[in-house]
Amino acid sequence: MTGAAAVKGGRAAAAEGNKSTRAAVATMYRLTAGHRSAVAVATALTLVGSALGLAQPLVAKRVVDASGHGQVIWPLLALLGALFVTEAATGAAGRFLLERMGEGVVRQLRHGLVGRLLRLEMREYERRRCGDLISRVTADTTLLREVVSQALVDLVTGSLVAAGAVVLMAWLDPLLLLLVSVTVAGATLVVASLLTGIRCASEQMQDSVGAIAAALERALGALPMVRVHRAEEREAAVIGARVEAAYGAGVRTAKLASVMSPAVELAVQGSFLIVLVVGGLRVNSRDGSLGDLVAFLLYASFLVLPLSSVFRAVGLIQRGMGAYRRIDEALRLPVEPTAPRSTGDRTHGRRPAVLSAPPTRPAPTQSALALHDVHFGYAPGRPVLRGVSFDVAHRQHVALVGRSGAGKSTVFALVARFYEPDAGHVLFDGRSATELTRAACRRRIAIVDQNTHIVHGTLRDNIGYAVPDATEAEIRRVTELARLEEVVDRLPGGLSAVIGERGSTLSGGERQRVALARALLARPALLLLDEPTSHLDAINESALTAVMKDVAQECALLVIAHRLSTVQHADHIIVLDDGRIAAGGHHEELLADSPLYRELAASQMLRPGGKPRSGGAGTAG
Repeated sequence: MTGAAAVKGGRAAAAEGNKSTRAAVATMYRLTAGHRSAVAVATALTLVGSALGLAQPLVAKRVVDASGHGQVIWPLLALLGALFVTEAATGAAGRFLLERMGEGVVRQLRHGLVGRLLRLEMREYERRRCGDLISRVTADTTLLREVVSQALVDLVTGSLVAAGAVVLMAWLDPLLLLLVSVTVAGATLVVASLLTGIRCASEQMQDSVGAIAAALERALGALPMVRVHRAEEREAAVIGARVEAAYGAGVRTAKLASVMSPAVELAVQGSFLIVLVVGGLRVNSRDGSLGDLVAFLLYASFLVLPLSSVFRAVGLIQRGMGAYRRIDEALRLPVEPTAPRSTGDRTHGRRPAVLSAPPTRPAPTQSALALHDVHFGYAPGRPVLRGVSFDVAHRQHVALVGRSGAGKSTVFALVARFYEPDAGHVLFDGRSATELTRAACRRRIAIVDQNTHIVHGTLRDNIGYAVPDATEAEIRRVTELARLEEVVDRLPGGLSAVIGERGSTLSGGERQRVALARALLARPALLLLDEPTSHLDAINESALTAVMKDVAQECALLVIAHRLSTVQHADHIIVLDDGRIAAGGHHEELLADSPLYRELAASQMLRPGGKPRSGGAGTAG
């Protein structure tokens, strides 16, 4: 059973926003789905131990009375010791089962959260902070572990044990029970009045802890920038503000708990004092026996201590609801669908995509990629692409050029199906992307983008990320294609060298070549390159240009480029302007026919060898 399924049952109790203790208990209980047998056995063991504990005062009463009459008491003492040892053993076994069950619930929740977070729609990552999402997997689930492993059973067993103690106390002395009940009732009223405040403060504290994680992740993810701009103090102040918010919420929780604890302690002490004073007076007046008083005192402890655990459990459950709310919110976030999308589906909860029938598929050969009248915007009313149409044939090299913001990277995002078009079609081998699953579409492509992604691990791990079971020969092949031999020879351990967090031991150009090798290892039908030469020197840029010619013999290439060395050898160049295709053709044709292309070629947008052009458009070729 997944963590998402475990939490799903808990939503029914909290659906109407009922913050009562009963709804909170029901929600926490439903988290134990899949572990009910362990809960039942642990509860049974705890109740058996509690029953043995309830029997001890009766045996102690017999010991006192027998001693007063000069009778033999060692069998009773042996029985008392046996009851004590057995109670301890059953309690320990029950506690172990509960702790193991709590770890199991946390494991379910973490599996469910990790699976959900890795499959969220891309828009959700834009709306939320990664550090806050991570804290829901770590800190929030840890808090819930204590709730489901201790609080729920303490609530049940404490209530039952207290009920049993009340019955036996009523049998021994109803008057003393009435006096004890008054003090306990006062403590109950105080605790009940604090529960809502504890829950609200706990929610604020968990939110603040998530904000700390998000702010710290932000700073550590851009640490070189922070250091260069001497922003350590500013970042510390930002994170410190989140720490202060968590501190304030924690202090509010502690303040409420500090009121609750003395109320419970006063109930305990008051009950004992009342029993000692009133019971002692009654023994002196011969209205009761010393054995009855001893037994009643022991039962008073059995009443007050379980009630204390019940009060603590209720407070802990209210705190756990704050963590549960954040976990449940994460498990409700929309994920990418795994099945093909029908034409009637909505796009990301916005207006329906305008999906007419896909274009007729040509029989002999299909394009590796085709876009037909594609419209798209990241937000309603703000279009980025406006009717874009083009084809990329198998083993064809197509370049996309245009000013920043023209929509080039958005084309890549749609091809990778990070987003769905608002209208029009994206086709792979003549089949509409909506007829395929996202996994089927992504198996056809590989991407090397500007923000090179390097994960912590060895160089081999990073190159082989797309194909974990790749052979050594396959890895060596793409290493040579991407011109990484020098890097492999330089690093201690070669392919087994650990390259650090985000590839910190590699240069920008080396990271880009690692990403290129990784993409080539997948042997895609379509390779998407976003500024592949942006971090390369002139020598490696020339080498990569040769690599691209070789790769174009194996798969289709769609390249976003700002350099003439990358563009001028393309089979076809597409010029994007404000989300529309302004021109298309070969390099020389565009220089002659497209004013925008000439402008780009004459400016730094298209520059030979990565250097600005000083001459006119006529020398750009």
